[in-house]
Amino acid sequence: MSDIILSTDKLTKSYKLINANEGISLQINKGDIYGFIGVNGAGKTTFMKMICGLIFPTSGSFSLMGASSGKELELARRKTGVLIEHPALYTDMTALQNLVIQGRYKGLDEKRNVPAYKQILEKVGLADAAGKKVRTFSMGMKQRLGLALCLVGDPEFIILDEPYVSLDPVGVNDFRRLLLELNKEGLTILFSCHTLSEMTKVATRYGFLHRGRLRKEITSEKLEDELKSGGEDLEAYFLRHIQQWDNR
Repeated sequence: MSDIILSTDKLTKSYKLINANEGISLQINKGDIYGFIGVNGAGKTTFMKMICGLIFPTSGSFSLMGASSGKELELARRKTGVLIEHPALYTDMTALQNLVIQGRYKGLDEKRNVPAYKQILEKVGLADAAGKKVRTFSMGMKQRLGLALCLVGDPEFIILDEPYVSLDPVGVNDFRRLLLELNKEGLTILFSCHTLSEMTKVATRYGFLHRGRLRKEITSEKLEDELKSGGEDLEAYFLRHIQQWDNR
């Protein structure tokens, strides 16, 4: 199997006269934790939705785990866990029942996989809430359950759009630890996060999006060197680059 998880070539999504994404070409390799950085409206969510099949590109192409169309792409998407914006949950059902339904969507046998679903809930810190109805959950618990849904079916790649939303500091710490643990187990991750200081604790590579275009890619090691040489944190570095991009 190829070590390339996701490859895009001039991927573009247009709405009338506006390019939400314009000519994005990037590559995410197996084992990456790829951090998407950009202000609201930069195009991060649009990009993720195209990869997941929620919207279709206007032009350009992409391959997911080597698949670019048809049945092969459908199968690759089954190996991809997705949490975009807020998780879609059945609030009148329990946490475990939500995972069972997610498994059905992926064609998994319910009886054989329930033990695995319980292990997933334990991993995300919801073991004690497996039998509780989701409508009783806090926002942070719902976000954890959203991650649990991503992990159904033993995915090779997960896409997380603002996964730290609604998490308190303890929840953020636990979520970060979990992402690093999952990555160590072989999971490749693409995620966006507005808390840039948190992103530096997780990401191994970064992509900077601004006004729909991929402006810069950099490894965590190279970024650390640039931050040190410039005496900046990631927020100041990002804001400085935004000004440069806007002035071009």
